[in-house]
Amino acid sequence: MPQKVNLFQFKEYGEVTEIRQDVVHVKGLTNCMNGQLVNIADNARGVIVGFDTAYVLVLLVSQTGAIKPGDRVMTTLDDFRIPTGTEFLGRMVNALGEPLDRKGRIQSDTTYPIFNSAPSVLERIPLTEVLETGTKIIDMLKPVGRGQRMLLIGDRMTGKTTVAVDAVLNQKGKDVICIYCCIGKSEAAVNKIVELFDQNGVWEYGVIVVAAASDPMGQQYLAPYVAASIGEYFMHDKDMDVFVVFDDFTKHAWAYRQISLLLERAPGRDAYPGDIFYIHSQLVERAGKMRPERGGGSMTHMPIVETLQGDVAGYIPSNIVSMTDGQIYMSTPLFGEGFKPAIDMGLSVSRIGSRVQWPAMKKLTAMLQLEFVRYKELEKLTRIRAGASADVEERLKKGKVLEELLKQDQNVPVPMHEQVLLLFILQEGFLEHVEPDEVKGLLRRTLGALEKDSPELVEELIRGRELTDDIRKGLHEHLTRLQNPAV
Repeated sequence: MPQKVNLFQFKEYGEVTEIRQDVVHVKGLTNCMNGQLVNIADNARGVIVGFDTAYVLVLLVSQTGAIKPGDRVMTTLDDFRIPTGTEFLGRMVNALGEPLDRKGRIQSDTTYPIFNSAPSVLERIPLTEVLETGTKIIDMLKPVGRGQRMLLIGDRMTGKTTVAVDAVLNQKGKDVICIYCCIGKSEAAVNKIVELFDQNGVWEYGVIVVAAASDPMGQQYLAPYVAASIGEYFMHDKDMDVFVVFDDFTKHAWAYRQISLLLERAPGRDAYPGDIFYIHSQLVERAGKMRPERGGGSMTHMPIVETLQGDVAGYIPSNIVSMTDGQIYMSTPLFGEGFKPAIDMGLSVSRIGSRVQWPAMKKLTAMLQLEFVRYKELEKLTRIRAGASADVEERLKKGKVLEELLKQDQNVPVPMHEQVLLLFILQEGFLEHVEPDEVKGLLRRTLGALEKDSPELVEELIRGRELTDDIRKGLHEHLTRLQNPAV
């Protein structure tokens, strides 16, 4: 009786025939598959990225010594998997899951395929819970749901990374695992992020995956897939909520374009290969909110894309806008005016909308965006027309007060209940007779007094997430006393 032979138990050997920068041509591998890991002469590792009639194309991902034609190549017929586990929390790793922080070896619990399939529609449920970013203008006007894919887009040096890092800082104590994936950035930029993590205690719930500009192209290409696989472990195996920042997809696209040109693939628009859309879409599709039968975990993606002189219609930006659930556009003119975070309300959108917001926040922000947009339009008109009427001056003053309320310092995320209190103070008219330059100090003092003198109201708001009649009455009385101490 013939015996069944499992080919996946065997090793296969080949030979290097040619080296082109980070791409190696190998002959003799007849049973290999795309995405498979190979070892080259015990001093290099690579992943199979393409085939030809006479050879296999291997992309180098790590190298400790020189490679030359004739070197032996060995592979097992397994897909490329990354070690994952709870010990990855508090660590900085490269695109192979190897530690970079000199804190010793990481003990993995299991392995996950790097190029994993996205969950099906039947495995997901609609989003109902908000991811609190700590950025007032986002949480109030462009909310992000747990399981959403929200794009951060804008020119360089407009605060994209700051908004993403603030969202990571704000997850402390909220049972959300945060993964920051750094692609193609300088060592100095990575060190700044590490320093922020150290200062704010992020390592308790955070992981950093790094493929810096000095790392091989292969690692820059694989880094976001590795970050998503680590996130999937916590989402599927631990049933937790995960937040992943990809900083940034523009440099990831550059790395893949360079790899594709070395692979002699036909260049398309802007010299990018034809599958550039697919390599990003297959990644962001892995985000979502799982059904309770699948554990109920979620993974939220926040990719960052850099535009050139505000060109949102560029190839990579328009691709990623079309595959995400909304975008936050960072405006260079607003940044230059001193409005930070410099988020343009006209070009930003959240397709999840107010569905995931706190009920209290939903009521208070119903007309807020319209008021803000009208103020910005009126401000533009008054720049070119002199002699505004008293009515216009009053409307401008109200708009400036709102603008001051929405401004925020970097790395100081604002809790959701404080944002609700700020909006309540604004809408109840307690800022009507306040000059714009006095708003920031007044709000800081008022919030401090509320939390000190009426902690039970604040706790009830946090617990119920709704402004009940009792909370409204209590807050109104307290604010009236603060405004008129004689009352």
